[in-house]
Amino acid sequence: MNLETLFSIASTLVLPGWALLIFLPRWKWTARLIAAVLIPGILALLYVYLVVVHFFAAEGGFGSLADVALLFQEPAVLLAGWVHYLAFDLFIGAWEVRDAQRVDVHHLLVVPCLVLTFMLGPAGLLLYLVLRGSLRKKVWIDERAA
Repeated sequence: MNLETLFSIASTLVLPGWALLIFLPRWKWTARLIAAVLIPGILALLYVYLVVVHFFAAEGGFGSLADVALLFQEPAVLLAGWVHYLAFDLFIGAWEVRDAQRVDVHHLLVVPCLVLTFMLGPAGLLLYLVLRGSLRKKVWIDERAA
């Protein structure tokens, strides 16, 4: 399978997860299995495959910005980076939904955070953390207490 096809499959695979997080956040399978485990797990398998097969043959590395730029000139490594973003952004979106439910943040307020997390990853997480902090009056994350 060529890299362009893998790119299309990976980019399409995340869409049902994001749709479920936005439109069916309280369905028991949405944020606990499908968007948090199943889809990111499939993407993780693709990522590991791309890294094992292509990463070590590519030039560049992580020692400098120039090394990273050189590394990502290899299309398969660039795709691995894209898959990394897709998997982690969806995982974070699922966490945002679970956390918002746990601390009682209304879902309509979380939706813009999810859209931003989908499009710009850390910016969406930051928006969620600011929203959560402003509504809950605390910034730390404690999984045991609401």
